[in-house]
Amino acid sequence: MSVDEIGADWQPDAGADKPGWDVDPDDESGVAVVAAVGRQIRAWREAAGLTAAEFGTRLGYGENLIYKVEGGRRIPRPELLDMADEVCGAGGKIAAMKKDLAEVRYPKKVRDLAKLEAKAVELSAYGSHNLHGLLQTEEYARALIGTRRPVLSPDDLERAVAARVARQSIFERVPVPELSFVQEESSLLRPVGGREVWHRQLDNLLRLGELPFVDIQVMPTARWDHPGTGGRIQVLKFADGSAVGRADDEFAGRPIVHPKQLRILELGFGIIRARALTPEESMAFIKQVRGET
Repeated sequence: MSVDEIGADWQPDAGADKPGWDVDPDDESGVAVVAAVGRQIRAWREAAGLTAAEFGTRLGYGENLIYKVEGGRRIPRPELLDMADEVCGAGGKIAAMKKDLAEVRYPKKVRDLAKLEAKAVELSAYGSHNLHGLLQTEEYARALIGTRRPVLSPDDLERAVAARVARQSIFERVPVPELSFVQEESSLLRPVGGREVWHRQLDNLLRLGELPFVDIQVMPTARWDHPGTGGRIQVLKFADGSAVGRADDEFAGRPIVHPKQLRILELGFGIIRARALTPEESMAFIKQVRGET
């Protein structure tokens, strides 16, 4: 799924102040991009001889939202740019700015992670409580993120889900990366989102497990003697030989790049893989869970 396909079924309500995402004031580069796009939209509106209220009426949005977008305080959705382009007769120049906003609509920490994953030639990840984000279906991700407290606003929830799903383009990359996941058995048994959502999530794991560059392994709950009891581990390796890793209980949870520290994480993940079911046994286990439920 491409970034612009996310939310494609959304339709605006007349006068609504919904179509967009709030700007993160701590994201300096994102703030600059959104402000620049807002100035361009205002310039095109004024050149078309429209007030903000008239412009909003033609788009089906409120005047307040138009001021927020033009002032760089709101990240407009792709469909708003498409309609603005048509109303202003911009010949595709406003719509073209969708590319500039494609990344900054997501939180900076998610963008940074997505960029690393997009460059990685190898990804190794151990998940304890929840399925790794790259393995989640959109509806599963929505249900899982919806359990956060304090509860996210509908707008923030949609933004978080869209960001997670967009990262899954890694499965379509050429050349393909090597992806290795180990999931705790408990993360496969928790029916997040209800029975139907959970079933489709299990089906997705079975589908991904058939890809030749993806290994999914299950860590049985009975295997207590493995070095993953402290939480998640992830290591990304790149074509130039560099790498970055992170673990919940090592090095204060900070991202690390030092070879000696990375070696500790790789050693731990290697033991975890050895203690887990093989990929073939894991697929059989997931099929069994799917069949029994």
